Formats: sequence, structure tokens, C-alpha cells
Amino acid sequence: MNAPLPDLAALPAALAAHLRGIAAAPAPLGRFPGLSLLPHDSSLAPGQAELLVARLAERYQAAIENRAAVAERLQALRGELARRGLQGLIIPLTDEFHGEYLPLRAQRLTWLTGFTGSAGLCIVLPERAGLWSDGRYTLQLRQQVDATLFELLHITDQPPTEWLKTALKPGDKLGYDAWLHTEDALRRFAAVAQAAKAEAVAVEGNPIDAVWSDQPPPPLAPVVPHGMAHAGRASSEKRAEIAARLAQDGVDAVLITLPESIAWLLNIRGGDVKHTPFALSMALLRRDASLDLFIDTRKLAPETPAHLGPDVRLHAPDALAAALDALGKAKQTVQVDPATAGAWPIRRLEAAGAVLKRADDPCLLPKACKNAVELDGIRNAHLRDGAAVSRFLAWLAREAPKGGIDELQAQAQLETCRRLDNSLRDLSFTSISGAGPNGAVVHYRATEETNRKLEAGNLYLIDSGGQYPDGTTDITRTIAIGTPTQEMREAFTRVLKGHIAIARARFPDGTAGQQLDALARYALWQAGLDYDHGTGHGVGAYLSVHEGPHRISKAGTPVPLKPGMIVSNEPGYYKTGAFGIRIENLVAVRQEVEKAENGKAWHGFETLTKAPIDRNLIETTLLTREEIDWVNAYHAEVRRDIGPRVDDDTRRWLESATAAV
Repeated sequence: MNAPLPDLAALPAALAAHLRGIAAAPAPLGRFPGLSLLPHDSSLAPGQAELLVARLAERYQAAIENRAAVAERLQALRGELARRGLQGLIIPLTDEFHGEYLPLRAQRLTWLTGFTGSAGLCIVLPERAGLWSDGRYTLQLRQQVDATLFELLHITDQPPTEWLKTALKPGDKLGYDAWLHTEDALRRFAAVAQAAKAEAVAVEGNPIDAVWSDQPPPPLAPVVPHGMAHAGRASSEKRAEIAARLAQDGVDAVLITLPESIAWLLNIRGGDVKHTPFALSMALLRRDASLDLFIDTRKLAPETPAHLGPDVRLHAPDALAAALDALGKAKQTVQVDPATAGAWPIRRLEAAGAVLKRADDPCLLPKACKNAVELDGIRNAHLRDGAAVSRFLAWLAREAPKGGIDELQAQAQLETCRRLDNSLRDLSFTSISGAGPNGAVVHYRATEETNRKLEAGNLYLIDSGGQYPDGTTDITRTIAIGTPTQEMREAFTRVLKGHIAIARARFPDGTAGQQLDALARYALWQAGLDYDHGTGHGVGAYLSVHEGPHRISKAGTPVPLKPGMIVSNEPGYYKTGAFGIRIENLVAVRQEVEKAENGKAWHGFETLTKAPIDRNLIETTLLTREEIDWVNAYHAEVRRDIGPRVDDDTRRWLESATAAV
């Protein structure tokens, strides 16, 4: 990997562009799937192409995180802003698709500041710059960012709008990229600017892109069919169903800006961002059920155009503006989701004369309610994933007492166990592997600098998941290394009581997750304890591990839990500086009673995840008879379903780990 890069300039332009795009896409499990997209007449041998792409990818990532260049980059950006007559720029940590993960090309905030957290916003002014994140990243901000260049601020305690009230000067022009902000966010910034006698103005082309000399191109990863064996419903059927609703509502077309919605609607999967198998694209679904897909067609696998069929028209991404203008010129009614779309396409439609209907993305709810084929696939994926997790837990039980195992080694071992299943496509997120006090950091990520040993007397928390063609998994287990303290056992058992309460819950149709959230917290509350995150998030079917519109949370959403929805069940407790506890299974909402006396259907949960819960941490005196029965029944299921799928050593460990409490 230290040899000089081949000269891309000597290669044919189309080939060089392909290589750059492939290198700008993720390499799940060390593979670059985009290599299959190379032209057949490529002058590079397969091994040469793979080596070149790997080197390019390494160079892109190193350049983005090059903190030594931050001062120079900040100066260059200020120069570009001055050239445009701007006094400032708002830089959110997002792209035009507003998803959880960003392609390399869109990691502007990291490139400018050196901060690699998953939540952040920066505002650059001529003499000041602020960088915000939440409480998860207070320490990371100080470690990664030069405080002489950026003011490091808490986004809740010191919000950007309050900072701007004193930072902006009369007459200042504060720039923003309208693709990267929702309408609501821009209204707040515009109001603050107006109050300061300044102005918030949309930029034409992102100023950072103008000074980022080696900015990665848009990613190139294959877009492949997601067949009926996994999807369960034809794309034509899904499109017809949504189109009928559009026609009923008097809507001519809906603009879909969420790539995961498009992946579900068209039964396709891609690989443009980490851990979530979709292709970056946008679409216009018409009331006649035809669809215009705006995507780089170089991504399409040979079989994909035929899979999409004649009613799906393909366009380059930059053709979207003209399509929106045409809708406006025809005075058509266009639906768009203001919560998930950037302000740019909404403003473009309004300027062109379209009649706008602001409403939820129509794919969200049907995508969340998995059909029978998807549910069967998800169950099968959890069986294979449960076998992998059980092999890991058996290994941990053997090796951890010997000492020497650290967070990164344990995390790698779990990935190795998952890789034994050849159907694994990727992890569903970067694993959270936290020992002792690191486990108390809810969204902790182990690094070489923070890596801790799994020491006797500590708790070890591992939150992980896999992406399989038939399902997405997400599981957290908390393990006692050696003998736990009584405090640990009691806290763990209260978390377990909350987990069981959700697993056993029955509720009438129309109940939203926020109405169930207190069930998970009640046992903790009785001891004056709580946790500062949601109890459950939706999960996709070989799509995003964090999927709306439903969830179980204090704040929550009013979206009712419907049969077929997948949601996590993950109460926890975190003692800062000491330990963290979380027990997470995925559950599926299912109908329990079709019609009760009140005329409503009643629902409950089917637990999908199959792996032992650490019996060494259970204080049985805190459990009721019904709760003990639940633990024993769950472990009996794990033993029955996972035992035949693992090796003899793991099976023997499993027998002990799932014995009755």
C-alpha cells in the first residue's frame, strides 16, 4: 500500500472516472463491489484495478481527516466567501438526501474541522467560527478540533441561533446551501439574521466544494434487483397502490428524496453509503404509477434496467431541476415531505408554479409494515445472526477470564463470527464495544486511543448488527467479566424487567410507541434511575437499521404501531465513569386478537432476536414469577433454535447459558 499511485491521467477518462467513483463508495467487509461496474474493455487487470481503488479510497479518507490542513482550509473558505460577497456560511453534517450516513463527497464538515462525530453543525464568519455537537461528543470535540480556530459549543445549551444573535453584524450575508437544510431550519436562521439586520442567502454551488481540491466524486456502487423472494411484493404493485392514493388526493406526482424509500419502492438495493444498502437517487412517482428515477446509470448492474421495467424512466441526477420546472409550468400538484427533503427542490417547484402539497413521504408507512415474505426473511436472518452472536459469546466466556482481550479485539471477533455466514453483506452499523466506563457512553466507538481491556469485575457492552439479503439485525448484550457487583446485578435486572415489560406488552390498535415507553422505565424509576435515549427505533428489511416513522420513546411520534412493524426493545442504564447496561432485541408487531369487546384489534410483540441474556447478572429476587417464566421460555427458544446451528463447543456453552433461572 506504500507504492506510488498509478497515474490516473494516463488512463482513458471514462475508466479513471469509474475508478474514482468506486473508491468513493464504501468497501463493506473489505470488498469494493463497484469493481463489477468497470467497463469490459478496461485496460487494467482485475488485481490492478482493485489495488488502485484501495489506494484511492485510502487517500480520500486520509485527506478528509487531515487535521494538519484545517487552518489552511478554513482560510481558503473565508477567501471564497469574501469573493462571493458573503460574510458567513452554515455547514450542517448532512447531504442532499438527509440520511444517517454520508458519502465521502459530502463530508464537508469533517474536511473543514477534523471532527468525525455523527452529529454536528459549523458556522464560519470572517473572524469567528462555531462548531456544535451534542453531549455524546463533548470529549471528542476537544480531542479532534483546534479550539483556537473554532468555538466548541453544545447544540442544546448554546444553540447556533443564540450564538448568531451576537456574532452577526448588520448588513452581513450568511450563506447556506438550500439542499442541506429543511424549510424549518432555514426559517429559524432567516429569523435570527433578520433580527440582527443581516440576511440569510442561498448559495449557488457549495463554497466548500469550490475550495476542496481533491473532493471525492459521487460514489459508484452496483444497483441490483431485490427479488421477490425477499421483497414479497412487486414494485409495480407498490407503485400502483401509492399512485391510487395520489389520484384520490388530487396529486399529480410525489417527489421522493429518501433513497431508502426508492430502494423499497423499486425493489432495488445499492451500496453508496456505509451500512445501508441503497443507491443515492431521487424519484418522481406519477399518478399513473410510472416513475422518473434520477440516478447515475453507470451504477446499474446489467440486469437492473429490465428489472425496473418500461414504466421506470431513467434520467441523470442533474435532470431533476428541469423535471421540477416542467411540473411547475404545467401547474401540477406535487407532494413533497418537508421533514425529509431539503429546501432546494421545494423552492424550485414553488418558483416554477407548481401547487405544493406538504405531506409525509407516502412510502414510509407501507415500508415499515413488513409483508409475510419479508417477515419470514427477517426471522431467518435473525436465526443465522443469533448463531453468530452465540458463537461470539461462547468465545468471550472462554477467553475473557484469561485476560488480554480488549474492545477492538472483541469487536473484530464478533465480525469474524458473522462472516462465517456467506450471506452477510455488511454490518448494519459500526459496532459499539465498550468495557467498564466506556460502556456508559451510549454511542461509544472504540478507537486505538480509547481502547480498554475487558477486566475482571467490569461489565462489557456490545451493540452490533448485520445486513443480510433477507433482513437487518441489531442486538445488544451486556456481559459480566468475572463477578459482578450487587449494584450491577440490581441495575441489570431492572433493565431486564423493562425489556420484559415491552416484550410482553399487549395494546389496542391505534397505540403509539410513546404510550408504551414508560413500561420499559418503570422498574428503573422505582429505584430513581433512568436512561437518556429512546426505548425503540424502527428497523428496515435489508435497509436502514434506523427506520421511521414509528418508535418507542418519551418524545416519540403519534404513529400507531401496526402489524409487521419491526422495532427495537432496548432499555438501558448508564453510570458515568463506571459501567453501561443495555439489553436489546428486535421485535415485530403482530395482531394478538382480531376483535376484542371494544371492537378494536389488539396487538403484541414477537421477539425476533435469538441469543442468551447473561444469567450471571440476573438478581432473581427482583423478578416476578411471570418475568422468570419469560426469561426461561425465551432461553428455551434460543436453545431450541440456535443449538442446531452452532458447533459442539458453542452448543455445550449454550446449554449452560440458557439453563433455567
